[in-house]
Amino acid sequence: MDAIQQHMLDSYRAARHGEPPPPPPGRHDREVLRALRDRLRSRTAAPRPRPGP
Repeated sequence: MDAIQQHMLDSYRAARHGEPPPPPPGRHDREVLRALRDRLRSRTAAPRPRPGP
């Protein structure tokens, strides 16, 4: 089952239960990729602790 089919099934179930439909697939992809990029940049920019004696 691909993402579109899963979304259609989840939307159908939500409608049957009177709940709001889920967001469409891929809606938050840019935000997630930006957050991942920023996290990776902060890790590489932070000084690493030196090993003790």
